[in-house]
Amino acid sequence: MATSADHLASPLHRSPLHQRHEELGAKFGAFGGWSMPLDYPTGVVKEHTSVREAVGVFDVSHLGKVLVSGPGAAAYVNATLTNDLDRIGAGQAQYTLCCDEATGGVVDDLIAYRRDDENVLLVPNAANAAEVARRLSASAPDGVRVTDQHTDYAVLAVQGPASDELLRAVGLPAGHPYMSFVETGWREDPESPVVVCRTGYTGERGYELVVGSEHAVEVWDVLMAAGAELGATPCGLGARDTLRTEMGYPLHGQDIGPDVTPVEARLGWAVGWRKESFWGRATLLAQREQGPRRLLRGLLATGRAIPRPGMTVSLLPDVPLCQVTSGTFSPTLRQGIGLALVPVAVAEDAEVGVDVRGRREIFRLVRPPFVHPTVRED
Repeated sequence: MATSADHLASPLHRSPLHQRHEELGAKFGAFGGWSMPLDYPTGVVKEHTSVREAVGVFDVSHLGKVLVSGPGAAAYVNATLTNDLDRIGAGQAQYTLCCDEATGGVVDDLIAYRRDDENVLLVPNAANAAEVARRLSASAPDGVRVTDQHTDYAVLAVQGPASDELLRAVGLPAGHPYMSFVETGWREDPESPVVVCRTGYTGERGYELVVGSEHAVEVWDVLMAAGAELGATPCGLGARDTLRTEMGYPLHGQDIGPDVTPVEARLGWAVGWRKESFWGRATLLAQREQGPRRLLRGLLATGRAIPRPGMTVSLLPDVPLCQVTSGTFSPTLRQGIGLALVPVAVAEDAEVGVDVRGRREIFRLVRPPFVHPTVRED
Protein backbone atom coordinates (compact mmCIF):
# COMPACT_ATOMS: atom_id res chain seq x y z
CA MET A 1 0.00 0.00 0.00
CA ALA A 2 1.16 3.49 -0.78
CA THR A 3 1.00 6.42 1.61
CA SER A 4 0.12 9.98 0.73
CA ALA A 5 3.79 10.96 0.59
CA ASP A 6 4.31 8.55 -2.30
CA HIS A 7 1.89 10.54 -4.43
CA LEU A 8 3.22 14.07 -3.97
CA ALA A 9 4.75 14.02 -7.46
CA SER A 10 2.19 11.63 -8.93
CA PRO A 11 0.09 12.43 -11.99
CA LEU A 12 -2.89 10.69 -10.37
CA HIS A 13 -6.03 12.75 -9.91
CA ARG A 14 -6.83 13.74 -6.34
CA SER A 15 -10.18 14.03 -4.65
CA PRO A 16 -11.15 17.48 -3.31
CA LEU A 17 -10.97 15.74 0.09
CA HIS A 18 -7.40 14.51 -0.29
CA GLN A 19 -6.05 16.76 2.48
CA ARG A 20 -8.74 15.61 4.90
CA HIS A 21 -7.77 12.00 4.24
CA GLU A 22 -4.12 12.81 4.85
CA GLU A 23 -5.01 14.47 8.15
CA LEU A 24 -6.89 11.32 9.17
CA GLY A 25 -3.84 9.17 8.42
CA ALA A 26 -5.27 7.38 5.40
CA LYS A 27 -3.28 4.94 3.33
CA PHE A 28 -3.66 5.74 -0.35
CA GLY A 29 -3.66 3.65 -3.48
CA ALA A 30 -4.08 4.19 -7.19
CA PHE A 31 -7.61 3.42 -8.32
CA GLY A 32 -8.87 4.15 -11.81
CA GLY A 33 -6.30 6.91 -12.27
CA TRP A 34 -7.04 8.50 -8.89
CA SER A 35 -5.22 8.53 -5.57
CA MET A 36 -7.89 7.37 -3.14
CA PRO A 37 -7.94 6.29 0.54
CA LEU A 38 -7.73 2.52 0.96
CA ASP A 39 -8.21 2.59 4.71
CA TYR A 40 -7.59 4.66 7.83
CA PRO A 41 -5.81 3.76 11.08
CA THR A 42 -9.08 2.23 12.29
CA GLY A 43 -8.53 -0.59 9.75
CA VAL A 44 -10.72 -2.28 7.16
CA VAL A 45 -12.57 -4.58 9.58
CA LYS A 46 -13.59 -1.70 11.86
CA GLU A 47 -14.70 0.37 8.89
CA HIS A 48 -16.63 -2.57 7.43
CA THR A 49 -18.36 -3.27 10.75
CA SER A 50 -19.28 0.39 11.17
CA VAL A 51 -21.25 0.25 7.91
CA ARG A 52 -23.01 -2.98 8.85
CA GLU A 53 -23.89 -1.79 12.39
CA ALA A 54 -23.92 2.05 12.40
CA VAL A 55 -22.83 4.34 9.57
CA GLY A 56 -19.74 4.83 7.42
CA VAL A 57 -18.81 7.73 5.16
CA PHE A 58 -16.86 7.07 1.97
CA ASP A 59 -15.23 9.46 -0.46
CA VAL A 60 -15.94 8.01 -3.89
CA SER A 61 -15.22 11.15 -5.86
CA HIS A 62 -13.19 9.11 -8.34
CA LEU A 63 -16.48 7.93 -9.85
CA GLY A 64 -17.26 9.59 -13.16
CA LYS A 65 -20.00 12.15 -13.82
CA VAL A 66 -21.26 12.41 -17.40
CA LEU A 67 -24.23 14.62 -18.24
CA VAL A 68 -26.33 13.77 -21.29
CA SER A 69 -28.58 16.71 -22.07
CA GLY A 70 -30.73 18.26 -24.76
CA PRO A 71 -33.96 17.32 -26.55
CA GLY A 72 -34.29 13.53 -26.61
CA ALA A 73 -31.42 12.95 -24.14
CA ALA A 74 -33.26 10.27 -22.14
CA ALA A 75 -34.44 8.53 -25.31
CA TYR A 76 -30.86 8.48 -26.61
CA VAL A 77 -29.50 6.99 -23.39
CA ASN A 78 -32.27 4.40 -23.50
CA ALA A 79 -31.31 3.42 -27.05
CA THR A 80 -27.67 2.82 -26.11
CA LEU A 81 -27.39 1.50 -22.52
CA THR A 82 -28.90 -1.86 -21.57
CA ASN A 83 -31.55 -1.18 -18.96
CA ASP A 84 -34.92 0.26 -19.88
CA LEU A 85 -34.84 3.88 -18.78
CA ASP A 86 -38.56 4.14 -19.48
CA ARG A 87 -39.17 1.92 -16.45
CA ILE A 88 -38.35 4.89 -14.24
CA GLY A 89 -39.45 8.51 -14.13
CA ALA A 90 -37.97 11.86 -13.16
CA GLY A 91 -36.19 11.74 -9.81
CA GLN A 92 -35.30 8.06 -10.06
CA ALA A 93 -32.02 6.26 -10.65
CA GLN A 94 -31.23 2.99 -12.41
CA TYR A 95 -28.36 0.52 -12.58
CA THR A 96 -27.42 -0.07 -16.21
CA LEU A 97 -24.61 -1.26 -18.46
CA CYS A 98 -22.70 0.14 -21.39
CA CYS A 99 -21.92 -2.82 -23.64
CA ASP A 100 -19.83 -3.18 -26.77
CA GLU A 101 -21.99 -3.23 -29.89
CA ALA A 102 -20.11 -6.13 -31.51
CA THR A 103 -19.23 -8.42 -28.58
CA GLY A 104 -21.81 -7.56 -25.92
CA GLY A 105 -18.99 -7.30 -23.38
CA VAL A 106 -19.38 -4.87 -20.49
CA VAL A 107 -17.55 -1.62 -21.23
CA ASP A 108 -18.80 -0.32 -17.88
CA ASP A 109 -21.57 -0.62 -15.32
CA LEU A 110 -23.03 2.62 -14.05
CA ILE A 111 -25.93 4.46 -12.42
CA ALA A 112 -28.23 6.65 -14.52
CA TYR A 113 -30.00 9.54 -12.75
CA ARG A 114 -33.06 10.56 -14.75
CA ARG A 115 -33.72 14.21 -13.97
CA ASP A 116 -36.18 14.64 -16.84
CA ASP A 117 -36.48 13.78 -20.53
CA GLU A 118 -33.69 16.20 -21.42
CA ASN A 119 -31.20 15.60 -18.60
CA VAL A 120 -29.65 12.30 -17.53
CA LEU A 121 -26.65 12.21 -15.22
CA LEU A 122 -24.51 9.09 -15.59
CA VAL A 123 -22.12 7.92 -12.86
CA PRO A 124 -19.67 5.42 -14.39
CA ASN A 125 -16.54 3.90 -12.88
CA ALA A 126 -13.45 6.09 -12.70
CA ALA A 127 -11.32 4.17 -15.18
CA ASN A 128 -14.10 3.98 -17.77
CA ALA A 129 -15.71 7.41 -17.48
CA ALA A 130 -13.86 8.91 -20.44
CA GLU A 131 -14.62 5.87 -22.64
CA VAL A 132 -18.32 5.96 -21.78
CA ALA A 133 -18.40 9.68 -22.60
CA ARG A 134 -16.51 9.06 -25.85
CA ARG A 135 -18.88 6.34 -27.04
CA LEU A 136 -21.95 8.38 -26.21
CA SER A 137 -20.51 11.48 -27.88
CA ALA A 138 -19.56 9.57 -31.04
CA SER A 139 -23.13 8.56 -31.85
CA ALA A 140 -25.13 11.35 -30.21
CA PRO A 141 -27.86 12.80 -32.44
CA ASP A 142 -28.07 16.49 -33.23
CA GLY A 143 -29.03 18.53 -30.19
CA VAL A 144 -27.87 15.97 -27.61
CA ARG A 145 -24.77 17.03 -25.69
CA VAL A 146 -22.48 14.72 -23.72
CA THR A 147 -20.48 16.61 -21.10
CA ASP A 148 -17.73 15.02 -19.02
CA GLN A 149 -18.04 16.59 -15.54
CA HIS A 150 -15.67 14.18 -13.81
CA THR A 151 -13.79 16.74 -11.71
CA ASP A 152 -16.66 19.20 -11.24
CA TYR A 153 -18.34 17.15 -8.54
CA ALA A 154 -17.43 15.06 -5.53
CA VAL A 155 -19.37 11.98 -4.44
CA LEU A 156 -19.77 10.94 -0.80
CA ALA A 157 -21.43 7.66 0.17
CA VAL A 158 -23.20 7.58 3.54
CA GLN A 159 -23.93 3.93 4.24
CA GLY A 160 -25.40 1.98 7.13
CA PRO A 161 -28.48 1.68 9.36
CA ALA A 162 -27.90 5.13 10.87
CA SER A 163 -27.48 6.87 7.50
CA ASP A 164 -30.94 8.49 7.57
CA GLU A 165 -30.30 9.88 11.02
CA LEU A 166 -26.96 11.33 9.97
CA LEU A 167 -28.33 13.02 6.86
CA ARG A 168 -31.20 14.58 8.77
CA ALA A 169 -28.76 15.82 11.40
CA VAL A 170 -26.96 17.89 8.75
CA GLY A 171 -30.14 19.14 7.09
CA LEU A 172 -30.18 16.84 4.06
CA PRO A 173 -33.24 14.89 2.88
CA ALA A 174 -33.56 11.21 3.79
CA GLY A 175 -36.16 8.50 3.80
CA HIS A 176 -37.06 8.60 0.11
CA PRO A 177 -37.56 5.31 -1.75
CA TYR A 178 -34.74 3.07 -2.89
CA MET A 179 -33.13 4.20 -6.17
CA SER A 180 -34.75 7.62 -6.04
CA PHE A 181 -33.01 10.96 -5.56
CA VAL A 182 -33.77 14.42 -4.26
CA GLU A 183 -31.98 17.55 -5.45
CA THR A 184 -31.61 20.24 -2.84
CA GLY A 185 -29.41 23.20 -2.00
CA TRP A 186 -26.55 22.78 0.43
CA ARG A 187 -27.46 24.84 3.48
CA GLU A 188 -30.57 25.90 1.53
CA ASP A 189 -28.42 27.65 -1.08
CA PRO A 190 -29.96 26.99 -4.51
CA GLU A 191 -26.65 27.92 -6.11
CA SER A 192 -24.98 24.96 -4.35
CA PRO A 193 -26.99 21.90 -5.43
CA VAL A 194 -26.66 18.51 -3.75
CA VAL A 195 -28.10 15.33 -5.23
CA VAL A 196 -29.06 12.82 -2.52
CA CYS A 197 -29.68 9.40 -4.03
CA ARG A 198 -30.75 6.39 -2.00
CA THR A 199 -28.30 3.88 -3.35
CA GLY A 200 -24.84 2.52 -2.66
CA TYR A 201 -22.40 -0.33 -3.13
CA THR A 202 -22.46 -1.95 0.31
CA GLY A 203 -25.80 -3.77 0.57
CA GLU A 204 -26.81 -1.57 3.51
CA ARG A 205 -29.40 1.16 3.58
CA GLY A 206 -27.60 4.30 2.48
CA TYR A 207 -27.21 7.28 0.21
CA GLU A 208 -24.79 8.78 -2.28
CA LEU A 209 -24.33 12.56 -2.33
CA VAL A 210 -23.23 14.34 -5.50
CA VAL A 211 -21.93 17.78 -4.47
CA GLY A 212 -19.96 20.50 -6.18
CA SER A 213 -16.23 19.96 -5.67
CA GLU A 214 -15.94 23.38 -4.03
CA HIS A 215 -18.33 22.29 -1.24
CA ALA A 216 -16.93 18.80 -0.68
CA VAL A 217 -14.73 19.67 2.32
CA GLU A 218 -17.53 21.52 4.10
CA VAL A 219 -19.99 18.67 3.57
CA TRP A 220 -17.42 16.10 4.75
CA ASP A 221 -16.59 18.12 7.88
CA VAL A 222 -20.25 18.56 8.80
CA LEU A 223 -20.96 14.86 8.32
CA MET A 224 -17.99 13.85 10.45
CA ALA A 225 -18.91 16.27 13.24
CA ALA A 226 -22.59 15.28 13.32
CA GLY A 227 -21.73 11.61 12.98
CA ALA A 228 -19.52 11.47 16.06
CA GLU A 229 -22.47 10.62 18.31
CA LEU A 230 -23.76 8.03 15.85
CA GLY A 231 -20.54 6.06 15.58
CA ALA A 232 -19.82 7.35 12.09
CA THR A 233 -16.50 6.16 10.68
CA PRO A 234 -14.56 7.38 7.65
CA CYS A 235 -14.22 4.39 5.33
CA GLY A 236 -11.82 3.65 2.49
CA LEU A 237 -12.01 1.57 -0.64
CA GLY A 238 -10.73 -1.50 1.22
CA ALA A 239 -13.94 -1.70 3.25
CA ARG A 240 -15.97 -0.83 0.18
CA ASP A 241 -14.49 -3.92 -1.49
CA THR A 242 -15.22 -6.31 1.40
CA LEU A 243 -18.75 -4.94 1.72
CA ARG A 244 -19.57 -5.26 -1.99
CA THR A 245 -18.04 -8.74 -2.18
CA GLU A 246 -20.30 -9.92 0.66
CA MET A 247 -23.21 -8.78 -1.53
CA GLY A 248 -21.79 -10.44 -4.65
CA TYR A 249 -21.75 -7.09 -6.45
CA PRO A 250 -19.39 -7.33 -9.44
CA LEU A 251 -16.39 -5.03 -9.80
CA HIS A 252 -15.54 -3.85 -13.29
CA GLY A 253 -12.04 -4.89 -14.25
CA GLN A 254 -12.25 -8.04 -12.12
CA ASP A 255 -15.66 -9.75 -12.28
CA ILE A 256 -16.96 -7.98 -15.38
CA GLY A 257 -15.26 -6.31 -18.31
CA PRO A 258 -15.11 -6.20 -22.12
CA ASP A 259 -14.64 -9.98 -22.18
CA VAL A 260 -17.62 -10.70 -19.91
CA THR A 261 -21.25 -10.24 -20.91
CA PRO A 262 -24.22 -9.34 -18.67
CA VAL A 263 -25.61 -12.83 -19.28
CA GLU A 264 -22.44 -14.46 -17.93
CA ALA A 265 -22.34 -12.06 -14.96
CA ARG A 266 -25.98 -12.79 -13.98
CA LEU A 267 -26.86 -9.17 -14.77
CA GLY A 268 -29.66 -9.95 -17.18
CA TRP A 269 -32.05 -8.17 -14.80
CA ALA A 270 -30.31 -4.92 -15.83
CA VAL A 271 -31.08 -5.48 -19.52
CA GLY A 272 -34.26 -4.24 -21.18
CA TRP A 273 -34.68 -7.32 -23.35
CA ARG A 274 -37.86 -6.02 -24.98
CA LYS A 275 -36.31 -2.74 -26.07
CA GLU A 276 -35.77 -2.26 -29.76
CA SER A 277 -32.27 -0.92 -29.34
CA PHE A 278 -29.23 -0.96 -27.06
CA TRP A 279 -25.56 -1.55 -27.76
CA GLY A 280 -24.80 -5.27 -28.07
CA ARG A 281 -28.46 -6.29 -28.30
CA ALA A 282 -28.15 -8.87 -31.10
CA THR A 283 -25.19 -10.65 -29.53
CA LEU A 284 -26.73 -10.70 -26.07
CA LEU A 285 -30.09 -11.96 -27.29
CA ALA A 286 -28.33 -14.80 -29.07
CA GLN A 287 -26.31 -15.69 -25.99
CA ARG A 288 -29.38 -15.56 -23.79
CA GLU A 289 -31.18 -17.91 -26.16
CA GLN A 290 -28.29 -20.37 -26.44
CA GLY A 291 -27.23 -20.11 -22.82
CA PRO A 292 -23.81 -18.96 -21.58
CA ARG A 293 -20.84 -21.28 -21.14
CA ARG A 294 -19.96 -19.76 -17.77
CA LEU A 295 -21.67 -17.87 -14.95
CA LEU A 296 -20.46 -15.67 -12.13
CA ARG A 297 -20.78 -17.71 -8.94
CA GLY A 298 -19.87 -17.33 -5.31
CA LEU A 299 -17.12 -19.22 -3.49
CA LEU A 300 -17.53 -19.90 0.24
CA ALA A 301 -14.62 -21.37 2.19
CA THR A 302 -15.24 -24.58 4.11
CA GLY A 303 -12.11 -23.91 6.17
CA ARG A 304 -9.97 -20.89 6.99
CA ALA A 305 -8.57 -20.16 3.53
CA ILE A 306 -8.98 -16.74 1.91
CA PRO A 307 -9.25 -16.60 -1.89
CA ARG A 308 -7.58 -13.83 -3.87
CA PRO A 309 -8.02 -12.69 -7.49
CA GLY A 310 -6.05 -14.79 -9.95
CA MET A 311 -5.99 -17.98 -7.88
CA THR A 312 -6.85 -21.12 -9.85
CA VAL A 313 -10.19 -22.86 -9.25
CA SER A 314 -10.31 -26.59 -9.99
CA LEU A 315 -12.94 -29.32 -9.96
CA LEU A 316 -10.31 -31.99 -9.37
CA PRO A 317 -6.65 -31.33 -8.54
CA ASP A 318 -5.71 -31.77 -12.21
CA VAL A 319 -8.86 -30.25 -13.75
CA PRO A 320 -8.62 -26.43 -13.67
CA LEU A 321 -11.88 -24.58 -14.27
CA CYS A 322 -11.20 -20.86 -14.05
CA GLN A 323 -9.65 -18.22 -11.82
CA VAL A 324 -10.95 -16.31 -8.82
CA THR A 325 -12.09 -12.87 -10.00
CA SER A 326 -12.73 -11.36 -6.55
CA GLY A 327 -11.75 -12.79 -3.20
CA THR A 328 -11.45 -11.56 0.36
CA PHE A 329 -12.01 -12.28 4.04
CA SER A 330 -15.61 -11.58 5.05
CA PRO A 331 -15.59 -9.65 8.35
CA THR A 332 -19.28 -10.45 8.81
CA LEU A 333 -19.06 -14.21 8.25
CA ARG A 334 -15.45 -14.58 9.43
CA GLN A 335 -14.85 -16.75 6.36
CA GLY A 336 -13.13 -16.49 3.03
CA ILE A 337 -15.46 -15.59 0.15
CA GLY A 338 -14.98 -14.94 -3.53
CA LEU A 339 -16.42 -14.78 -7.02
CA ALA A 340 -15.46 -16.68 -10.17
CA LEU A 341 -16.76 -17.24 -13.70
CA VAL A 342 -17.45 -20.97 -13.44
CA PRO A 343 -18.43 -23.22 -16.37
CA VAL A 344 -22.18 -23.93 -16.30
CA ALA A 345 -21.53 -27.67 -16.48
CA VAL A 346 -20.40 -27.58 -12.83
CA ALA A 347 -23.25 -28.18 -10.37
CA GLU A 348 -24.43 -25.05 -8.60
CA ASP A 349 -23.63 -26.43 -5.13
CA ALA A 350 -20.45 -28.29 -6.05
CA GLU A 351 -17.30 -28.25 -3.97
CA VAL A 352 -14.22 -26.97 -5.78
CA GLY A 353 -10.59 -26.42 -4.95
CA VAL A 354 -8.76 -23.10 -4.91
CA ASP A 355 -4.97 -23.02 -5.11
CA VAL A 356 -4.09 -20.86 -2.11
CA ARG A 357 -0.32 -20.43 -2.08
CA GLY A 358 0.27 -23.94 -3.38
CA ARG A 359 -2.29 -25.64 -1.16
CA ARG A 360 -5.61 -26.85 -2.55
CA GLU A 361 -8.33 -25.48 -0.27
CA ILE A 362 -11.97 -26.55 -0.54
CA PHE A 363 -14.74 -24.06 -1.27
CA ARG A 364 -18.45 -24.54 -1.89
CA LEU A 365 -20.16 -22.89 -4.84
CA VAL A 366 -23.05 -20.68 -3.73
CA ARG A 367 -25.27 -18.03 -5.24
CA PRO A 368 -24.57 -14.59 -3.71
CA PRO A 369 -25.29 -12.57 -1.68
CA PHE A 370 -23.24 -14.07 1.13
CA VAL A 371 -24.87 -11.69 3.64
CA HIS A 372 -28.51 -10.62 3.71
CA PRO A 373 -28.86 -7.15 2.16
CA THR A 374 -30.89 -4.39 3.80
CA VAL A 375 -30.47 -1.83 1.03
CA ARG A 376 -34.12 -1.99 -0.10
CA GLU A 377 -35.75 -2.06 3.34
CA ASP A 378 -38.11 0.81 4.21
